[in-house]
Formats: sequence, structure tokens, C-alpha cells
Amino acid sequence: MTRPPRVAVLDYGSGNLRSAVRAVERAGAQAELTSDAGVALEAEGLLVPGVGAFEACMKGLLGIGGMRIIEKRLIAGRPVLGICVGMQILFGEGIEHGVRTEGCAELPGVVERLHAPIVPHMGWNTVEAGAGSRMFAGIEDQRFYFVHSYGVREWVLSQPPAFPDPAVTWTEYAGDRFVSAVEHGPLWATQFHPEKSGDAGSALLQNWLATL
Repeated sequence: MTRPPRVAVLDYGSGNLRSAVRAVERAGAQAELTSDAGVALEAEGLLVPGVGAFEACMKGLLGIGGMRIIEKRLIAGRPVLGICVGMQILFGEGIEHGVRTEGCAELPGVVERLHAPIVPHMGWNTVEAGAGSRMFAGIEDQRFYFVHSYGVREWVLSQPPAFPDPAVTWTEYAGDRFVSAVEHGPLWATQFHPEKSGDAGSALLQNWLATL
């Protein structure tokens, strides 16, 4: 009998950690909540959650050496999944209340306040899945649960990608468009919360686990 894949849920002081652990377990993996670099590097998958301010999340991530953990995994081609602010910190920088904070720069873009008349964007919404998406295989027409006021509104590759053909998924909210998911080699990320998205979120996590 094949054992389930091991997923490390990175604990850097931010995110719906227990909800993420339970969601990964329901999707069929063994999940471990950890801030230990060795555990995070050795697991088949790494999930990076995140809730709150970009700057605070980056401080927490740097405090446990999380940026280096993510970098090492991606260099080795080992899967990483970022969720909500755990996705945002993977971009080049975030701007909140006029404060610029450097991110992990694994993805190209700037996290900024949504240009919508009402924020936060809260509730269920659809996605426009990127071409060839494996993340949304079988669930392209489903709705996912969002809670955020900031996002990436422009995707521009300034240099050839390290992995071919990034699949970028978009969502529209109140006349504004933002990146709601990215698949870039071993790096997957979602602006929405799979762990709060019912059967569709569970199916997405299963699609990710299938890549481990």
C-alpha cells in the first residue's frame, strides 16, 4: 500500500494554519505544521499559508528562514503551494498604506490595493483558468472563496521564465481584474482559500497532491 504524500504546512505566525492542515489531510496527504527548515525541505510538498498584512507576513517568514526554504525547494524543483497572503509574498514587492516591502521575488509583479469601489473582496467568485492549467483540471467552472483587499493586477515577465509557459489565472471583481492563481513549474499559488472553498477547493488540493 502506497503511503500518502507528506506535506509541511509552514508555520511562520500567519494564516489559518489548522484549517490548512485539516484541508490537506482531507485531500489525502499527511500534513505536519512546522517551522523547522529540515522538515519543510524534506517533505514532498510545502504549503505556505498567509493572512494579514504583507509586511507582517514577510517579517514572520524571514524570522524562520522561510524565504530561503522556499528558494531551496524551487531550485530543486520541489513543489510549493502558496495561499492568500502566502501567494502574495511570493511576488516581488507589496505596497500597503504607502509602505513598500520586498517579497520573495519568485513571481513577477507588485501586490497593491484592488481598484474596486468596495474592499475587501469577500465571498465566492469564479476564475478564468490559465491555458493548460493542471490546478483547475476538472474544476474550471467552479467558484472559490476569496477574502482580500490587495492583489496583483499586472503580470509581466521581464525575462524568460525558469520554467516554460506559466499558467496565470485571473478573476474579475467590481470592474477590476487580478491574478487569482499561478502555476509556474513547481510553484503553485492561489489568492483564494482552497481550505474554505468546499469540494472545489478539495479537488484543487488533490490536483496539487498529484504532482508531488
